[in-house]
Amino acid sequence: MRLKNSYFFTLRENVRDEDSISSNMLCRAGYIKKSSAGCYMMLPLGWKVLQKIEAIIRDEMEKADSQELLMPALIPEEVYVASGRRDGFGASMFSLRDRKGQPYVLGPTHEELFAIAAKMQIRSYKDMPFSLYQLQTKFRDEPRPRYGLIRVREFIMKDAYTFDKDEAGLDESYKKQFNAYKNIMDRLHLEYRIVRADTGVMGGLLSEEFQALAPMGEDILVLCDSCGFSSNIEVAATKPEIASVEDTLEELTLVETPNSRTIEEVVDYLHRDVKKFVKTLIYDVDGTPVAVMVRGDRDVNEVKLRKLYGANSVELAEPETVTKVTHAEVGFAGPVGIDCELVMDEEVAHMYNFVTGANKTGYHYTGVNQRDFTAAKTADLRNIQDGDICPDCGQRVHYAHGIEVGNTFKLGTKYSKALDLQYLDANNQLQYVWMGSYGIGPARAMAALAEQNCDENGINWPADIAPYQVAIVIISMKDEQQKAIANELHDKLQAAGIEVLLDDRDERPGVKFKDMELIGIPYRITVGRGVKDGKIELKPRTGESQEIAIEDAVDEIRKLF
Repeated sequence: MRLKNSYFFTLRENVRDEDSISSNMLCRAGYIKKSSAGCYMMLPLGWKVLQKIEAIIRDEMEKADSQELLMPALIPEEVYVASGRRDGFGASMFSLRDRKGQPYVLGPTHEELFAIAAKMQIRSYKDMPFSLYQLQTKFRDEPRPRYGLIRVREFIMKDAYTFDKDEAGLDESYKKQFNAYKNIMDRLHLEYRIVRADTGVMGGLLSEEFQALAPMGEDILVLCDSCGFSSNIEVAATKPEIASVEDTLEELTLVETPNSRTIEEVVDYLHRDVKKFVKTLIYDVDGTPVAVMVRGDRDVNEVKLRKLYGANSVELAEPETVTKVTHAEVGFAGPVGIDCELVMDEEVAHMYNFVTGANKTGYHYTGVNQRDFTAAKTADLRNIQDGDICPDCGQRVHYAHGIEVGNTFKLGTKYSKALDLQYLDANNQLQYVWMGSYGIGPARAMAALAEQNCDENGINWPADIAPYQVAIVIISMKDEQQKAIANELHDKLQAAGIEVLLDDRDERPGVKFKDMELIGIPYRITVGRGVKDGKIELKPRTGESQEIAIEDAVDEIRKLF
């Protein structure tokens, strides 16, 4: 491609409203442009990279015997009502009505439609297994779109689905897709970890995530270097720290704690170890208030709480609800005499003589013990912490941050039961189909690559992902010999199957060099005064330059790839 008469622009300054390295670099390099919150234009360079990522995905899906199709994005709302997921998606689903008043949604994911399509194929157990996939635009009304292509409202997703007659068949299909995903991540040159995760609104038996490691990643990963344990913090099990048994149980005592609402303030006021405190947080669980007790230095894990109740929605209660169940201002909630259901983290069950809120403004209780309240449920309800005991081997875990690029789900019979997807087995009995679901975000992968592979000058794309592999820069557009040799090289490299970009703009050499570094072309050929001696300069983006003979240029470049 020749730049002079092409759509090409770069920005010298950082983009103000981009809050991640990758989104800033991709915008500056002219790959993407925000059109509205959570929506981006995919410009020519960005589209070229995205197509390369999609080509890798398609290749691995074909090797995994998955067939491509395309589903509509505009879907009757009743489809999600039938599967029971309409309420689960809630406000995150874009909804609209047609001119006849019929309700539709913009598809956030397509399990339901694939199950409906499978019905046309499946009659008996002999019709399985098989797999289908698509690359389709999804829509989710994110409350806080951020981090460029990471958290958006409109995005392309590759979603694949497998259909099997039983759980053993699902296990085999899952393994096949799982290995395809590992191949995709490896071919994308991502540094990643595979972690257990929450099934969320997808439901099913198992969820695993392919997480690209990045400091700005939204997801907290819990890793153990000793045994290989890896999990999203949302589902990481914890081992309770067992407090030492105390010989004497103290009396429940009401103490005044003026202007002390937070754990930090009460710890400072009473001069006690934070591990002797229990905080009680009020949650709205599908519209019902629930009080949750965790040790003072712990955080409630809302995913675990949601699973405990089988709830669709879990969020901190509004101040009015807190006041109603505690009969006190916010900041003084406690288990003794609270006016709602009470649950506690299993670690609290092993504590003695601890401090809690007193459900009275300006007061806390000391000497609280299990005899002073009744918990309806006791369970693992807290987040594992950096440095905690590994639930598998007993060593210490550590945190890392990740960008979820892909996920795999064993859905089981959740959707086939909801949508009546059945088959006749060998005994002529009706059985439900077992399904798997597998998703990858190509644009997220692109952002993760940019996040992992950039420096102060731009993006270091892997050579097979970069929009072009070689850039030819003409130093002087007034020099006819330089222009002739550069154009000849461009045509020869293109004929040799090398993706090449010729910078024939009327710009200063420094501007051209900076642009090629910013957009991340792996190799640069500089055509300058050396052409008089039959020489040009070849430079990798992050390495040292060398002079090569013009007649050897094509062979030298071909060796690199």
